[in-house]
Amino acid sequence: MKFRHRLLLPLLAALGAAAPGLTQAQDTWPSRPIEFLGGFPNGSGVDIYARRIAAPLSQALGVPVVVNNRVGAGGNIASNHVAQARPDGYLILFGTAGTHAINATLYRRLPFDPMRDVTHIAHLGDVPNVLITSIQHRPQYTDCAALVADAKARPGALNYASTGNGASTHLAGAVFASTAGIDMLHIPFPGQGPAMASLLGGQTDLFFNQAGPSVGMIRQGAVRGLGVTTPQRLAALPDVPTIAEACNLPGFESTTWYGVFGPPGLPAPIQQRLNAEIRKIIEAPDFRDWLVNNQGIAPSTVRTPEEFRQVHEQDIARWGQIVRAAGAQVD
Repeated sequence: MKFRHRLLLPLLAALGAAAPGLTQAQDTWPSRPIEFLGGFPNGSGVDIYARRIAAPLSQALGVPVVVNNRVGAGGNIASNHVAQARPDGYLILFGTAGTHAINATLYRRLPFDPMRDVTHIAHLGDVPNVLITSIQHRPQYTDCAALVADAKARPGALNYASTGNGASTHLAGAVFASTAGIDMLHIPFPGQGPAMASLLGGQTDLFFNQAGPSVGMIRQGAVRGLGVTTPQRLAALPDVPTIAEACNLPGFESTTWYGVFGPPGLPAPIQQRLNAEIRKIIEAPDFRDWLVNNQGIAPSTVRTPEEFRQVHEQDIARWGQIVRAAGAQVD
């Protein structure tokens, strides 16, 4: 017994010394730049949103908030990096329903647990996709009805681009094809840029791109919007009908979300501070206007980290069913 006490005393002393240091670090946070990490290329919807929120967040916290991207494996590289990071509040992740709900079923093996290896911070909004086609190379697709008619007349002849296997741009297309009763070839690309280039170059017929990067292309007349994947039309694209109405597919819907995560074990005071500051930013009238009228993103009604955790948990189950039904799998 005395021997055990001699072993325990130094350990207890060390723990006692460490606790004040940890508390002090929380009390002084933030005292240096914060890295806001994304898992997708520059110019993607994720990257656009992250950079838009970084400047006001930096101003609110009083330190630089620097956006970086670690691209690859459907966002898993960045997600795993944050999952293994020190929970000190200086590295946070811009995640998506793709990285933390879809990938849970899509990948046979993940190096991290999408639910347990995170600290939920803030839900940022619901993100729709838009079915687009090239006006120059596919002028015959004047509306969704013409597209569906052609696809049924030529089974397997049409293809659609995506930003990668299992991305929302892939699964929206898979669900659309299944619901419409048509057969289309899926062609994955490493990100939004190459997928859009294939559409504009005429190599692919269709693209269920995220709304944010699509709005400008539609307004410029480079692509035609055939339908949005939401139950109602988007304020940013009022002339683009919903897929449900344009394609005669009642109830069709396919949306994802963006969210901010910390490493597992992030102290509650830092979690709550980040949540509060982010909520102030995204609820400000000018930011909401940018979300709705520029990006087509529905502002979040999920306010607390716990509410975000519940949405996340439900979506793992929901997207799991969709992924399995689509037969999508990545080793």
